[in-house]
Amino acid sequence: MANEQISLPYLAGILLLSGLIIRYLFFSGTQTPRPTRSPEDVRRSRETAVERIQQMFPQAERRSILWDLQRNGGSIQNTTERILAGRLETPPVTFQPPPPPGQATAGASTVSATRQADKPSQPDLITRYNLKSKITEAEFEEDAKSKGWSSNRDERQASLQKRRDEMILAARRKMEAKIAAEKK
Repeated sequence: MANEQISLPYLAGILLLSGLIIRYLFFSGTQTPRPTRSPEDVRRSRETAVERIQQMFPQAERRSILWDLQRNGGSIQNTTERILAGRLETPPVTFQPPPPPGQATAGASTVSATRQADKPSQPDLITRYNLKSKITEAEFEEDAKSKGWSSNRDERQASLQKRRDEMILAARRKMEAKIAAEKK
């Protein structure tokens, strides 16, 4: 055994192992700390997670989703699995999440709600299709049975518009009858 030699790969392995041990023992405590996230960043990321989950499950309440995300550390996957399994818990009464980013305060939201109520985003169908004059008529004037599908483009368009108007007015009459029945 007098002729034993250390091979080059064996020597390189020993040097690498000793270097890793020295680094672990002496330099492990000097890791740079992770920068802490501000509460605003946490809130933004949680709101993003809530939006993602509500896109997948619109029936789930925002408050329940926020409660679950807070309990599991913000894991979208865990919350999604709980919703799919039907195990999403209702939060306690004391849990009051912050309002969604679109709502500033309760006072400002009521003012904007009244403004929206004053000015609807789209007019009703009666106004949109100028059917006010036809509402007062007892019945919508009906022509004789149509001949079928016309080859004239203008006749087809007029026929379709007439059918649309009839459907809108019939729906209005049904709604008025329903409201009248509820009042009695």
